[in-house]
Amino acid sequence: MPGQLLYQPNPPPDPSQLPDSILDYGVKLDITNVLSKEEISALKQFRRAADYIAAAMIFLKDNTLVEREITSDDIKPRLLGHWGTCPGLSLVYAHINRLICKNNIDALYVVGPGHGAPGILSCLWLENSLGNFYPKYSRDREGLSELIKAFSAPGGFPSHVNAETPGSIHEGGELGYALGVSFGAVMDKPDLVCVCVVGDGEAETGPTATAWHGYKYIDPAESGAVLPIVHVNGFKISERTIYGTMDDKEMTALFTGYGYQVRIVENLEHIDADLAASMDWALGEIKKIQHAARSGHPIVKPRWPVLILRTPKGWSGPKELHGEYIEGSFKAHQVPLPEAKTDANERAMLLDWLRSYGPAELFGKDGIPNDAILSIIPKEESKRLGMREEAYKSYTPLDVPDWKQFAVEKGSAQSCMKITGELVDAVSQQNPSSFRLFSPDELVSNKLDAILNHSGRNFQWDIASRAKGGRVIEILSEHTCQGMLQGYTLTGRTGLFPSYEAFLGIIHTMMVQYAKFVKTAHEVPWREPMGSLNYVETSTWTRQEHNGFSHQNPSFIGAVLNLKPTSARVYLPPDANCFLSTMAHCLRAKNYVNLMVGSKQPTPVWLSPEEADQHCIAGASVWKFASTDEGMSPDVVLVGIGVEMTFEVIAAAALLRKEIPALRVRVVNVTDLMILGPYGTHPHSLSEEGFDSLFTKNKPVIFNYHGYPVELKGLLFGRPNVDRMTIQGYREEGTTTSPFMMMLLNKTSRYDIAAEAIRSAALINPRVEIDAHKTISHILHLAQKAKDYVLANGADPADTFDVPKFD
Repeated sequence: MPGQLLYQPNPPPDPSQLPDSILDYGVKLDITNVLSKEEISALKQFRRAADYIAAAMIFLKDNTLVEREITSDDIKPRLLGHWGTCPGLSLVYAHINRLICKNNIDALYVVGPGHGAPGILSCLWLENSLGNFYPKYSRDREGLSELIKAFSAPGGFPSHVNAETPGSIHEGGELGYALGVSFGAVMDKPDLVCVCVVGDGEAETGPTATAWHGYKYIDPAESGAVLPIVHVNGFKISERTIYGTMDDKEMTALFTGYGYQVRIVENLEHIDADLAASMDWALGEIKKIQHAARSGHPIVKPRWPVLILRTPKGWSGPKELHGEYIEGSFKAHQVPLPEAKTDANERAMLLDWLRSYGPAELFGKDGIPNDAILSIIPKEESKRLGMREEAYKSYTPLDVPDWKQFAVEKGSAQSCMKITGELVDAVSQQNPSSFRLFSPDELVSNKLDAILNHSGRNFQWDIASRAKGGRVIEILSEHTCQGMLQGYTLTGRTGLFPSYEAFLGIIHTMMVQYAKFVKTAHEVPWREPMGSLNYVETSTWTRQEHNGFSHQNPSFIGAVLNLKPTSARVYLPPDANCFLSTMAHCLRAKNYVNLMVGSKQPTPVWLSPEEADQHCIAGASVWKFASTDEGMSPDVVLVGIGVEMTFEVIAAAALLRKEIPALRVRVVNVTDLMILGPYGTHPHSLSEEGFDSLFTKNKPVIFNYHGYPVELKGLLFGRPNVDRMTIQGYREEGTTTSPFMMMLLNKTSRYDIAAEAIRSAALINPRVEIDAHKTISHILHLAQKAKDYVLANGADPADTFDVPKFD
């Protein structure tokens, strides 16, 4: 069965078993006398114009106002776009405009059904936002023809909303997180209303399911509001949606349970009056909640409004084709007349469809929309949905204090997270309305809780947190944290997302979608810089020996490495001072995805603040205190990348100095992973001369790397003589064991590094070669003794993590 079998268009849901009394929880409104005849006419004409343009964009490359018969040559060679959701999106667009004009509100429109771009672009053209940013799409005949011709064609707009679309803060490629983005967007924007359309297909996703709780993290005293509109048109690509099979009682029960006031909008004959009354009511409820909070008497557990908008899929499009329903079925989801270029019957249907909107009435001979349509559009340009500054030029740099005031003493043992948490606390205090921390219930566990010394959590449903201006959003949903972080960032602010290392992969594709948005935004001249997404990856696999194999996964590093070099930044600071420097840098940086990886356990502070500053600026340096080459060419270069990996490298260097002093060792630490790629492949890549100065031209190099070895191999590919390089890293070996046993299991221990160093250098230095076999055997024996001790005692030998001494 290629698609859903249908016995009628727009099939109603089967009745539920719930009692009729459930409907008493729904909001009933009188929709008579809400709109004047003139307003109804203007709204209808705006929608007709938008729907006409949206349909024409999918099909036509010429004859864009259908002033003659449509020929095969008028049809695009490839028909791309999603028609089914467009009429609903343009309906909402028209009514947001009405709300702006009537109430002078500041509004953003976040579109979950991203492939509904034709429905959004058509409205943007009508309000002249497209013409403002793209003069070739001017609001006249020539500009309209250019828009229709260029849509989903090379050089034109793609079939989904993206960074090229004025007013957008949501990529829309992967469904599910429009609602989370919307909640993030209104935080610390008290006057902003974000209208978010959630498609009923999108509503089936996990990220959307958790995001319904997002309003519980909105303090109406300090933040704006989200008005969710669930667009129930009943179908996905080839099947009905879950929400489309739920009756009004089920929908009312579901969203009432979530904590919303539910208003179902479904009077198709009087849809404009129904939606206008519903949006007026919703805005009134929002203002009531906000006024109470801002008057010092917040409503406990306020019930925010949600609209359930029921309209047919592909409303106003073709009704049937080849005996199958189109409007009100999955057949309207994408291109409802797919053979219009080659089939004369479908071309005739297309002509009838497009002319049914009355384009001659809607557009004058000059192509300019008529006065009724223009009356719907806010007169003040900055109020128009496509020209809101929050969406493209609102970035506010953080006031980041000097990190050195939080620096710790060289030679001490400190938790990178605990010390960095103090800097984050200071950033939060100095940026009370432009910085937030989004954490999936791990803040205290990750030892970043210093921010709670001067702030709190923002969980409004908890009496301990309600109405106290907390800067921490802590919800056990990585998807919701990510969505909120994106919305907060794309509207001009800066956030931080700390997480257990193993579970950042949950939002891998969401991060990639954001990076695609940023990449495209770089190429759009009118979009100004935005803050970076900042991730802290801690509770890493190296110290997740107590939680076991399930908590051991550093793969998010690879996800960031795969991004466009202009966006990707990966840092593995080796100690607390370096982490402070890195955090301060990342919070100031723009347009990047910054990943910082570090330990929450106390570990040695190798560098003074001044040394750490120089080291982080360089991205890597030779650590002379652990090296024995003494200005001579080394026999082998040992490279630590990551906190625990670096400790093992230094321990290996100390062991080699003791066991085989003839071996000349150079120790290098890399804190900026991106320097390793071939010169020119990344803005941070070392020149060939710089690379050779650290790693030599031809000597063996042993990398002890925190992540998967294949990631480093890919990064180094293209550097000369890579066959001299050995890479140790996480090998997907782990269990509930001891910290040092984790090193042994993954061949990243000091013993593995030392043995490999001797093997690699034996043929270079005759004084090493003569004792190589004996020394390697002894070192491997020490490794086995350490394993035996752990198995016998359930813990590492007492001196395992003593700071190595170089006497």
